[in-house]
Amino acid sequence: MSDCYVIEVSSQTAGIVVRDTKGYEFFAASHRFQALEGRIFRNAREAERAARRLLTGQDLQLAS
Repeated sequence: MSDCYVIEVSSQTAGIVVRDTKGYEFFAASHRFQALEGRIFRNAREAERAARRLLTGQDLQLAS
């Protein structure tokens, strides 16, 4: 399994997630995804879903 992934949503780079001992930490690629900066996710797919919700303006009840 990879240690980092690029997260893209609607052809936009949202950021990257990097695996550490707690999970996958999100690093935002632009101010649009800044709300996710530093959040820890269980996996890259969870981070991608959170970025998609943020982009579409859905409520961000994110599980960490």
